[in-house]
This record gives sequence, structure tokens and C-alpha cells, in this order.
Amino acid sequence: MKLVVDTHTHTISSGHAYSTVQEMAKEASNNGIKMFAVTDHGPAMLGAPQLYHFANLKVIPKELYGVRIIRGVEANIIDYSGKLDMPDEYLARLEFVIASLHDVCITPATVEQHTNALINALKNPYVDVVAHPGNPAFQVDIQKVVEAAKENGKLIEINNASFRVRKGCEENCREFAYRCKENGVRVVCGSDAHISFDVGVFEKVCKILEDVDMPEELVLNTSTEKMEEFLMERKKRLGIGVR
Repeated sequence: MKLVVDTHTHTISSGHAYSTVQEMAKEASNNGIKMFAVTDHGPAMLGAPQLYHFANLKVIPKELYGVRIIRGVEANIIDYSGKLDMPDEYLARLEFVIASLHDVCITPATVEQHTNALINALKNPYVDVVAHPGNPAFQVDIQKVVEAAKENGKLIEINNASFRVRKGCEENCREFAYRCKENGVRVVCGSDAHISFDVGVFEKVCKILEDVDMPEELVLNTSTEKMEEFLMERKKRLGIGVR
């Protein structure tokens, strides 16, 4: 399965990443990636940009080096009701919103609380996907999270960097992929690149997709057309245009 879209990347603006938008786009082009999302961390993350940064993402060209750039964010879930660290009026300006749990922004608690946080984030109309949900530090009821994604027309991410930085996530990631296949829930694949050379690096993700025999139609990263269709679906869901 060939993946040509990367839905989770970080630029130097995240504070602990090391490449500019231009550098990311250039390496994406070199790696055969036709589209990627710039999803710098929301303001609750140490060193992350403040809200005005996200309000000004409109200055980024929609295409660089022949690569389509999606303007997004990785918003932090900051309580177990699923609250995010960005207000709706800022999320509405973006093309793609990831929500995720990070232990520097919220203290790990119980499986029930983690599950509740992801389910409520998926109910948020501005959220498109939950990132690295297989993180064992935030163990969840996988079936319930997958069902919430299906009920709300949202996505589940399989995160390539997790296999390096979230030790012990393999079983959870494989189970998420399998449950998504069984429930007909769409997935996206994110490199979670924090330097340009990692844009479009998906070797671990591809192994998981192969292990569960994931149908290509459930993987949005296999074509820019599928991803653009989802972005249009988002606009219709919110009843807004992207400014």
C-alpha cells in the first residue's frame, strides 16, 4: 500500500521540532509525498506557539514544491471531559484538527477517564482525528473509541513515531487498526515528523496495516483525492469555509 499523504507533522514552531515549513515541503517532495498537514502543537504544550500563530496560518501557501500543504493543529486534550487548549473560533479557521493526550499537558489517570476524554474529543465538531490513541500511558477501551469515531464520522490515527517514543504501543496500535477494519472506520497515518527527513516515513505503520490486512479504501493517505474529499466533508460538517 503506497501512502502519499502525511497527516501529522511538526515544524520549528512547535518548539521541540527542527525544520521550517519550506524544509518540510522540500523533503516531502523528495520522499514522494504529495500532501502533508502542518500540525504544530497547541499552546498548552511547553514551547508551543500561541493562538495568534494558528490564526495566521493563512499566509502559508497551499502548495510548495508541488506538495499540497494542509493548515492544521495538534490540539492538546487538557481535561478528562475532552476539553482542548484552543477555542472553537481558532479551530474553525483551520483545515484539519488533531486532538491528543500528552503527559506534559495532562496527568495519566484511569482507562475510563482516558476513554471518556477521547470519546468527547471525537464528539467535538471541530476535531477530525485522535492522534496516537495506542499510547499505553493513556490506555483506553479501544472498541469504545473506535465506535465513537464511527458514530461521529471521525478518523483514528496510526502514528509511526509511536513505535519509537511510546514503548509498548505495538499491541494497542495493531488492535486499533483491526477494530477500525472490523467496524469500517477510516484511518489516517501520521509520521509525527519533528524534522524534515521524517516526513512521509511510514515503515512501522505500513507493517501494522499489512498485519491486519487493512482495506485500502479505509486508509485516506493512499490518495490526495480521498484526503481532499475528507477536508470538504469537514467544511460541510461545520457549515463554514476555510479562511
